[in-house]
This record gives sequence, structure tokens and C-alpha cells, in this order.
Amino acid sequence: MVFGKIEYLNLLPFHVFMKRFISSAQQTLSMNYYKGVPSKINHKFLSRKVDAAFISSIHAKKYRHVDLGIIAKKEVQSVIIIPHAKDISDTESATSNVLARVLKLHGEVLIGDKALRYFLEGKPHIDLAKEWNSRYNLPFVFALLCYRKDASTYKKIQNNFLKQKVKIPQYILRQASKRTQIPEKEILKYLERISYRFDAKAKLGLKKFYQTAQ
Repeated sequence: MVFGKIEYLNLLPFHVFMKRFISSAQQTLSMNYYKGVPSKINHKFLSRKVDAAFISSIHAKKYRHVDLGIIAKKEVQSVIIIPHAKDISDTESATSNVLARVLKLHGEVLIGDKALRYFLEGKPHIDLAKEWNSRYNLPFVFALLCYRKDASTYKKIQNNFLKQKVKIPQYILRQASKRTQIPEKEILKYLERISYRFDAKAKLGLKKFYQTAQ
């Protein structure tokens, strides 16, 4: 089984969980990883090169998924637009570029860890998830965990991940900080803004996005 792995900070708790889940004595799951940014993972999933992944919500509509996603209730800090006259999409993104268009915001879209670094520098920006929430009073769903087969496996992953609070080992947090050049304490503060539960209100938010993106 090949899993598309996005190594942004927003999925750090999930990757820690998966490492334990797979290595558990009760598991016989064999999983290989294909690593890449969201746009590349989307392409690999759509072309059947990976079996499951967190797929950008703009592409996830047609595919089977569990109730697990990357969701911002309000401010997210890692999906922003830098206001200026010229519109520039982020090549790593799919959904966020569409979101900027839906919100009729102009400038340069930045996503992921580089966007979080920019935010932490205190430079002028607009947080796209915060802007979405201020307009519609709904969460924004950036991605859903989609799969092609073995539904029971991903349902089990969903249930086990959501029922526990994943503690990130200090050495992994230290590695993440070194890789992203973001202080450990800021990583932890950032992760408090990310929700993974695709609940009823998140479903309404995604439905609204699909309607406005048409």
C-alpha cells in the first residue's frame, strides 16, 4: 500500500500516529510512502500512483474518504495571501488558489510551512481561513483523507487517530523545527489551530466551498 505523505507541519501529529499504528504488534499493515507537496500528491492519487492520501478538497469530491481532514475552524496561519496588484498562485497548492479566487482576494498565495514562517515575521497578509470564517461563519476544509480500497483500514485509522491526543516526541519536534526553521513553541501553538475531525459543521463548510467554487 502506498500512502501519499505531505510533510507540512499541519500533518505532523498524524505522521507520528501512523508510525505507531503501523509498527504496532497488532498491525500487519505494510505501507510505503510517496512524499511530496499537495499538488504533486493530488496528481499521484488521481493517476493511481498512490492508494491513499490527504487530497486537496477541490479534488476530493469525487473520491471515497473517511471523516478525517485538515480543517481550520478560524485562523490557520499557514494559508495566506500577500496583498499586491499581481495575482500569483502557489504551485504547491490546489484548494488555496481556488479559495483566494472565491474570496475575490488579490495577491500572492502562500501555503504550508513557508507561509507560517511569513506569518510569524509579522508581515502584511490576509489569512484565508480567517477570511472565509468571517464571511460564512463556517470552518474551512483544506483536504480529506481519500482512499481507493481497504475502506475498513482507513476507518480504523480514522477512529484510532481521533480518539486520542497525539503527543509529539521531543526529538521529532526538534527535527521539525530544524527542517522548517520555525521555533518548537510556535509549532505547538500552530497545531492547536488545526482540526482533523470532519464533523457536521466542517461538512457544511465544504459544501459551501463547492457551491461558491462552481
